[in-house]
Amino acid sequence: MTFAATGGRVTRDTLCAGAMATAKKKASAIPAAKLALYEKLIATDPSIERKGATIPYTSSNGKMSTYLSPTGELRMRLPDDERAAFKPYLAMSHAYAEQLGPKTGAKRAATRAGARRPAGRR
Repeated sequence: MTFAATGGRVTRDTLCAGAMATAKKKASAIPAAKLALYEKLIATDPSIERKGATIPYTSSNGKMSTYLSPTGELRMRLPDDERAAFKPYLAMSHAYAEQLGPKTGAKRAATRAGARRPAGRR
């Protein structure tokens, strides 16, 4: 296969270079563990097709139904009445966190130490 190399025409070399550029996949910035969980979730329903090379999502009739953000946060499109069903979980989560008590550890100690900085560094 040969193509003319002059006159602004496409050459065989530019076609090969273009094919190679499109063959390379972009690496996803999504944390691998979260991406694996998303893949596992989507696999539970064989009728749902995962789409998106770097930002995974699912859709039906051109409407997105799930989306995994670059930070690994799952977003789901739900009808209003189903969305309301999640509200009790917010209160349960907050109440549970309160039962756990104050956080301790290195971050907490560093915060306390930072509060005692010399007056000139504030």
